[in-house]
Amino acid sequence: MRVLLGIQATGNGHISRCHALADAFQQVGIEADYLVSGRPREALFDMQRFAGFQYRHGLSFQVQQGRVSLTQTLRQNPWRQFWQDVNRLDLDAYDAILTDFEPVTAWAAKRQGRAAIGIGRQYAFFNDIAGVNMGPLQKLITRRFAPSAKALGMHWTAANEHVLPPIIHHRQLASSSAANNSHYLVYLPFESLTAIQQLLQAFPLQRFHVFHPAAKRCSDGHIEYFPPSRQGFAEHFAGARGIIANAGFETSCEALASGKRLLVRPLAGQFEQQVNAQLLQRYGFAEVMPQLSQQALAQWLVASNSIRISWPNVALAVAEWLLAGQRQSVAQLASELWGKMEQQAIAA
Repeated sequence: MRVLLGIQATGNGHISRCHALADAFQQVGIEADYLVSGRPREALFDMQRFAGFQYRHGLSFQVQQGRVSLTQTLRQNPWRQFWQDVNRLDLDAYDAILTDFEPVTAWAAKRQGRAAIGIGRQYAFFNDIAGVNMGPLQKLITRRFAPSAKALGMHWTAANEHVLPPIIHHRQLASSSAANNSHYLVYLPFESLTAIQQLLQAFPLQRFHVFHPAAKRCSDGHIEYFPPSRQGFAEHFAGARGIIANAGFETSCEALASGKRLLVRPLAGQFEQQVNAQLLQRYGFAEVMPQLSQQALAQWLVASNSIRISWPNVALAVAEWLLAGQRQSVAQLASELWGKMEQQAIAA
């Protein structure tokens, strides 16, 4: 069986999820090709798992001063190039087309009459989820950005028939046994390094490890800075007492699966992150910091308990489902996987 997986590279969470899928494909004997878009090629890192991947510019949301700008998003995306890439992508060689919210693959499948399978967080919003209120514009963007004929959405808890548990890289979870709880990991890529330094400087008794696209490897007292590195991030994540991050889905899932305390700062103007933050707080899975705030951070640092959630190996289940010809309905697959979820509170 040969599949094409479109990877949306605007966020590292998409890439992390697709690493897990790639390993699962290899495990069950699926031949996979990959198409990556959404980030300049030179800004991609640790992509060896997707050897020989195709690259397209794709589409991305433009961020200014910590918030998504719809005007700049419409103005700066190369729409003519996008549609040329869509029309030139030949899908004839593939038995199945998957897209993790990657628009070139999704639209090429739609135009060629192929039934693309959408897999990832955004596809959870293709149908209603309790507590999520979507306006007409948000529904349009979510459902048309990277359309699919079949949706495998993802959520922290069972939501509806097309929603699966998150895909977590179980090999990384196994390596977290070396954790020493010596620092807090900070991953706020849409904030300036200056703003992050100002946030953390008031807490000299705590150690912070900051990963940021603009960072160079250096130390500033109790704050250490690191450039992007998938392996380095995983190692420092495993050793962290808690995680301070934007409200991206994959990072929150990895924190919950590892039993880490979580403080999220949702990206303003980004629908998914705003919803993620609201629901994480409602479920008791995380605290929310609407803006960078030393007061909010101080309150979170003295919090005592965390949550650990054990989700099954969803990537492997999806790979096996594909290999079996998708005979099982998505609802049946979801029900089976949710039955294997476990949750526990962890005292400090």
